[in-house]
Amino acid sequence: MQIILIKENVGIPKYRQIVKSIENAIKDGIFVKGSKLPSVNSICKKHGISRDTVFVAYNQLKTRGIIQSISGKGYYVKSTDLNLEQKIFVLFDELNAFKEDLYNSFLKNIGNYSQVDIYFHHFNYDVFSKLIFDSIGNYNHYVIMPANLKNTDLIIGKLPKDKVYILDQMHDELAEYRAVCQNFESDMYSNLTIGISSLKKYNKLILLFQNKQPLGMLNGFVKFCKDYKFEYEILNSLEDSVPKKGEVYIIPDDRNLIVIMKKIKEEALLLGQNIGIISYNDTLLKEILEGGITTISTDFKKMGEQLAKMILTNEKIQIENCSSFIKRNSL
Repeated sequence: MQIILIKENVGIPKYRQIVKSIENAIKDGIFVKGSKLPSVNSICKKHGISRDTVFVAYNQLKTRGIIQSISGKGYYVKSTDLNLEQKIFVLFDELNAFKEDLYNSFLKNIGNYSQVDIYFHHFNYDVFSKLIFDSIGNYNHYVIMPANLKNTDLIIGKLPKDKVYILDQMHDELAEYRAVCQNFESDMYSNLTIGISSLKKYNKLILLFQNKQPLGMLNGFVKFCKDYKFEYEILNSLEDSVPKKGEVYIIPDDRNLIVIMKKIKEEALLLGQNIGIISYNDTLLKEILEGGITTISTDFKKMGEQLAKMILTNEKIQIENCSSFIKRNSL
C-alpha cells in the first residue's frame, strides 16, 4: 500500500502533500499511536525529492505534536489528534501555589487545540540548558521563566526569537523578547510606600532575601528604606534570627513565613501589634491565617491570561503585570 502520495503540477507544495498523506493514514487507521513512519531516505528515493522537503514536512508534524523523532531509530506517531494547531513548551523555575494559578489560567485561555508541555529547572542552569536544547525544533512557542539564572540569553538565543516568551522575571540581556513580567524593584518600592502609614508604627524593617529571589526585590527594598529613613536589615536565613518588638519581617516564600510565625509565637509577641509580617504573593490561606497576612502580590491569573492572549494574537509586546498591597491583620 502506498501511503505517501505526491503528484506533480497540482499547485500544492510537495511537503504539504507528505503532511496530508500522513494525516490521511492516521484518519484511516493505517497509522496508530506508536506506528513507525517511512524513513526520510525511502521517501526521497521513491519520489525523487530532496531530503529538505521531507524534513520540512516531518518538522511541521513534530511541532504540532503529531509525530516524534527517536535518535537512531526514526520517526513515530506520537498523537492521533489531528486537531492540534500548536505545541507549546513551558519552562517554569518551580511549582508552587502561585505558579499553579498562572499555569491553570494559561491553559484555560490558550484554547483546546494546543498541546502544552511543562518542565521545571529548579534554578539549576544545567537543567535549564538541557531542557531547552532538547526542545529545539519541537514546538511552535517557547514560554520560559529564566528566574535569577545568569547568562540565560546564551541558551535562549538558540531558539527562534519570534517564538520565545519570557515570563515572570526579565533580564536586561533578554530585553528584545516578548514578555509578561513583574517589575520587582518598582513593585516592592511602590507597595511599601502604599503601606507606609502602618510601617511607621515599627522601628525596623527586615527583608529575608535568598539567592533564588529576584534582585529587583532587594533593590526596591533598600531604596525604600533609604528614601524614607527606615532602619533596615537583610537576612539570608531565619535560622539564627530572634524576632523582637518593633520589627516588620518581609518574607518572600511561604516556608519561611511559617518559620517566622512560629518564632513569633515562641517569643510571645503579638502579630500585628508589636511585630509585623508582610508576605509575598497572596493565597486563600493568607486571607484567614492569624486573622489575615498582609501581602504584596501580583495577579498570577492575569499573567496567564495575558500570556495566552499574546500567543493567540501574535502580539510582539512586553507587559508589566500589575501588583497590589493587601493590608491585613499582620501589619
